[in-house]
Amino acid sequence: MKKIEHIGIAVKNIDESNKIYSKLLNQNPYKIEEVLSEYVKTSFFKIGDSKIELLEATSSESAIAKFIEKKGEGIHHIAFDVEDIHSEISRLKKEGFVVLNEIPKKGADNKWVCFVHPKSANGVLIELCQEIK
Repeated sequence: MKKIEHIGIAVKNIDESNKIYSKLLNQNPYKIEEVLSEYVKTSFFKIGDSKIELLEATSSESAIAKFIEKKGEGIHHIAFDVEDIHSEISRLKKEGFVVLNEIPKKGADNKWVCFVHPKSANGVLIELCQEIK
């Protein structure tokens, strides 16, 4: 793993949250996009080499909607930038981690992504990210 790529924060209203984080970080999001397959709208703020990702559900079927219903707004996941997502998935599986999607899928911000179950990592959802080239 190369670095923390981003921290994902589940929010109820991305427009209102963008205002809050724009004031907090003294900058506007550099990207807002919808990931249709995940029923989520995202926005990204760059902080040094890392990012903050705000996530708003666009459907009650979204994992973000379910997360907010169960736990409320807050940190949803920590994402790590990886060189080779396939080898990292294999390595983590060999180490005993439960990988939620063994085949990477297209995520926000031009990334291939895969998730590690929170029960494998002390209650924290882990996302692996690799830039799509």
